[in-house]
Amino acid sequence: MTGKTRKQQIQEMLADAPSDPFLHYGLAMEYVSEGADEDAVRSFQELFRVAPDYVPAYLQAGQALTRLGRHADARDAFTRGVAVAQERGDLHAAEEMQGFLAALE
Repeated sequence: MTGKTRKQQIQEMLADAPSDPFLHYGLAMEYVSEGADEDAVRSFQELFRVAPDYVPAYLQAGQALTRLGRHADARDAFTRGVAVAQERGDLHAAEEMQGFLAALE
């Protein structure tokens, strides 16, 4: 046992593989589970920089932004996510994000 938290382990792996979208997503989700939405949003933004087509991140980023009361930013994340999901043929994710968009209206 290393004694390190999962978040610490992910951060160390990211130092070795800074372009790994799965690690960025994992770190962001660790922040979400801690209730640290600002940190999660920063991690999602970094993920978008390295992998702009990582569909699940748009949904999670939009939800974190909504919890932070940043509704315009959440709408932007969901809107971009819908477009990316449609491009990738992930219609379920696109519809789910459209539902979140409608709830923000």
